[in-house]
Amino acid sequence: MHDPPECWLHEGDLFNETGNTMKPVMTILLLFAGKLFAQTDSGTVVIHKDPRIDLLVKKQIQINEETTRDSRRSMPGYRIEVINSKDRNKVFAVKSRLYQQYPELKPYLLYQEPNYKLRVGNFKTPDEAEPYLRQLSKMFPNGVYIIHDIIEVKPEN
Repeated sequence: MHDPPECWLHEGDLFNETGNTMKPVMTILLLFAGKLFAQTDSGTVVIHKDPRIDLLVKKQIQINEETTRDSRRSMPGYRIEVINSKDRNKVFAVKSRLYQQYPELKPYLLYQEPNYKLRVGNFKTPDEAEPYLRQLSKMFPNGVYIIHDIIEVKPEN
C-alpha cells in the first residue's frame, strides 16, 4: 500500500549511542543562555563624544573666517570718477590735489589703454556719493561722474 511518511528525525539526532538526549538539551540551553545575556532595551541612547571634536569645530570656524574675509571686504557700490585722460602726469597731479583736500576719499588709479582713470571713494549708494560729487564738480568742471564699481568696505566686527 502506502509507504510510511519519511521522518525528518533520525535515531542519531535525538539520542547518541547511549540513548541520551544530549543534542536537543544542549541546543535549548544555549538558546536560553544567549537570551539571558542579551541587552535589554531601556529606551535611552548614550553617546560618548570625543572631546577633540570641539577642537575640530573651532578650527573649522577659524578657517571659514579666514577664507571668507576677503569676500566681506568688497561689494558692489559706487565711486566718483574725477578724471579720464591719456596724460599720466595730469592724472597724478589731480590725484595729489584730491588727496590733500579730501584725505577721507581713497583714490583708485586705473589704466585702461590708452587712458588713465582716477576714481575716489567707497560709497554704498549714489546718494552717499552725491555731496562729494557736487564739491568735486566745482573743482573739475570738465566732468565728474558717479560710477558703479566694486568697493572696499570695512568688515563689521
